Amino acid sequence: MEYRRLGASGLMVPALSFGAGTFGGRGPLFGAWGATDAREARRLVDICLDAGITLFDTADVYSAGASEEVLGQAIKGRRDRVLLSTKTGLPLGDGPGDAGTSRSRLIAACEDALRRLGTDHIDLFQLHAFDAGTPVEEVLDALDSLVRAGKVRYTGVSNFSGWQLMKSLAAADRLGRPRHVAHQVYYSLVGRDYEWELMPLARDQGLGALVWSPLGWGRLTGRVRRDTPLPPGSRLHSTAGYGPPVDDDHLYRVVDVLDEIAQETGRAVPQIALNWLLRRPTVSSVIIGARDERQLRQNLGAVGWSLTPEQVARLDAASHRPAPYPYFPYERQEGFARLNPPVFAAPERAA
Repeated sequence: MEYRRLGASGLMVPALSFGAGTFGGRGPLFGAWGATDAREARRLVDICLDAGITLFDTADVYSAGASEEVLGQAIKGRRDRVLLSTKTGLPLGDGPGDAGTSRSRLIAACEDALRRLGTDHIDLFQLHAFDAGTPVEEVLDALDSLVRAGKVRYTGVSNFSGWQLMKSLAAADRLGRPRHVAHQVYYSLVGRDYEWELMPLARDQGLGALVWSPLGWGRLTGRVRRDTPLPPGSRLHSTAGYGPPVDDDHLYRVVDVLDEIAQETGRAVPQIALNWLLRRPTVSSVIIGARDERQLRQNLGAVGWSLTPEQVARLDAASHRPAPYPYFPYERQEGFARLNPPVFAAPERAA
């Protein structure tokens, strides 16, 4: 396993990390993802650790806390071998204090996560959504108090827009508070919006991307193809509306090229899709999930080899979408490119 710094921080994380969204299995969304219990979770953690995966990601909203509980049981007795990442901020109920990132909510959420995970500290504590109703100064002060108390080691965010993230970083600099070191983002061959603003921001500000849903919400597993019904067991039957939308024609163009490269390399389609992501600038770790051992072992096959430059170029071409405003007027103008070279044109790392 390759290890990389998380952004500009000193924390080393594996190129692949494990997402525990399948643990617990409560509710219509997370129940469709999976219902892994503590015994099964411990087996998956065993496999991850043997492969060098040390970072495990969860959130309080995943199965209403059950994911954190199951993960805590699965790592019991080996806390010193793992890094724990969790998130808070999304609604957990209908009460006035059940959502957001106010001081009281953050402190309570951290204490609850520590209890459910069975640990005395969280390695990476992330804001799961931007809270426009709470002053950013209050948020940063609360996070600072948790860091100073030793309950949180690093902080990050998830699903922030560029201005929301930059506002938080600028305020941290102004107030002398710890800066966020990570941005957990959606990024895949069928969802490259991250590249236009958030990737350049991450490179400029020293943020590491933790990629969620790298297989396009289950669309790049190799089981979804043109003119073929969705497989009976696909979670897309019940969860497609929860995830990022993808135009079918665009999806099938990408899948066609993935199939071609799978034939050339002898690799599985998801392994190719994950390997492509591991080459992208600012990506510190790609979060993989698995309902069972077979899925996990297949995803682990994404590391230890590299696509050729020609294969990468074909995937780039198939997955390209026109730049959104305000980027599209200048996307192909040479003069503008000299001032603002595409950040994804020169990957910093290869898996």
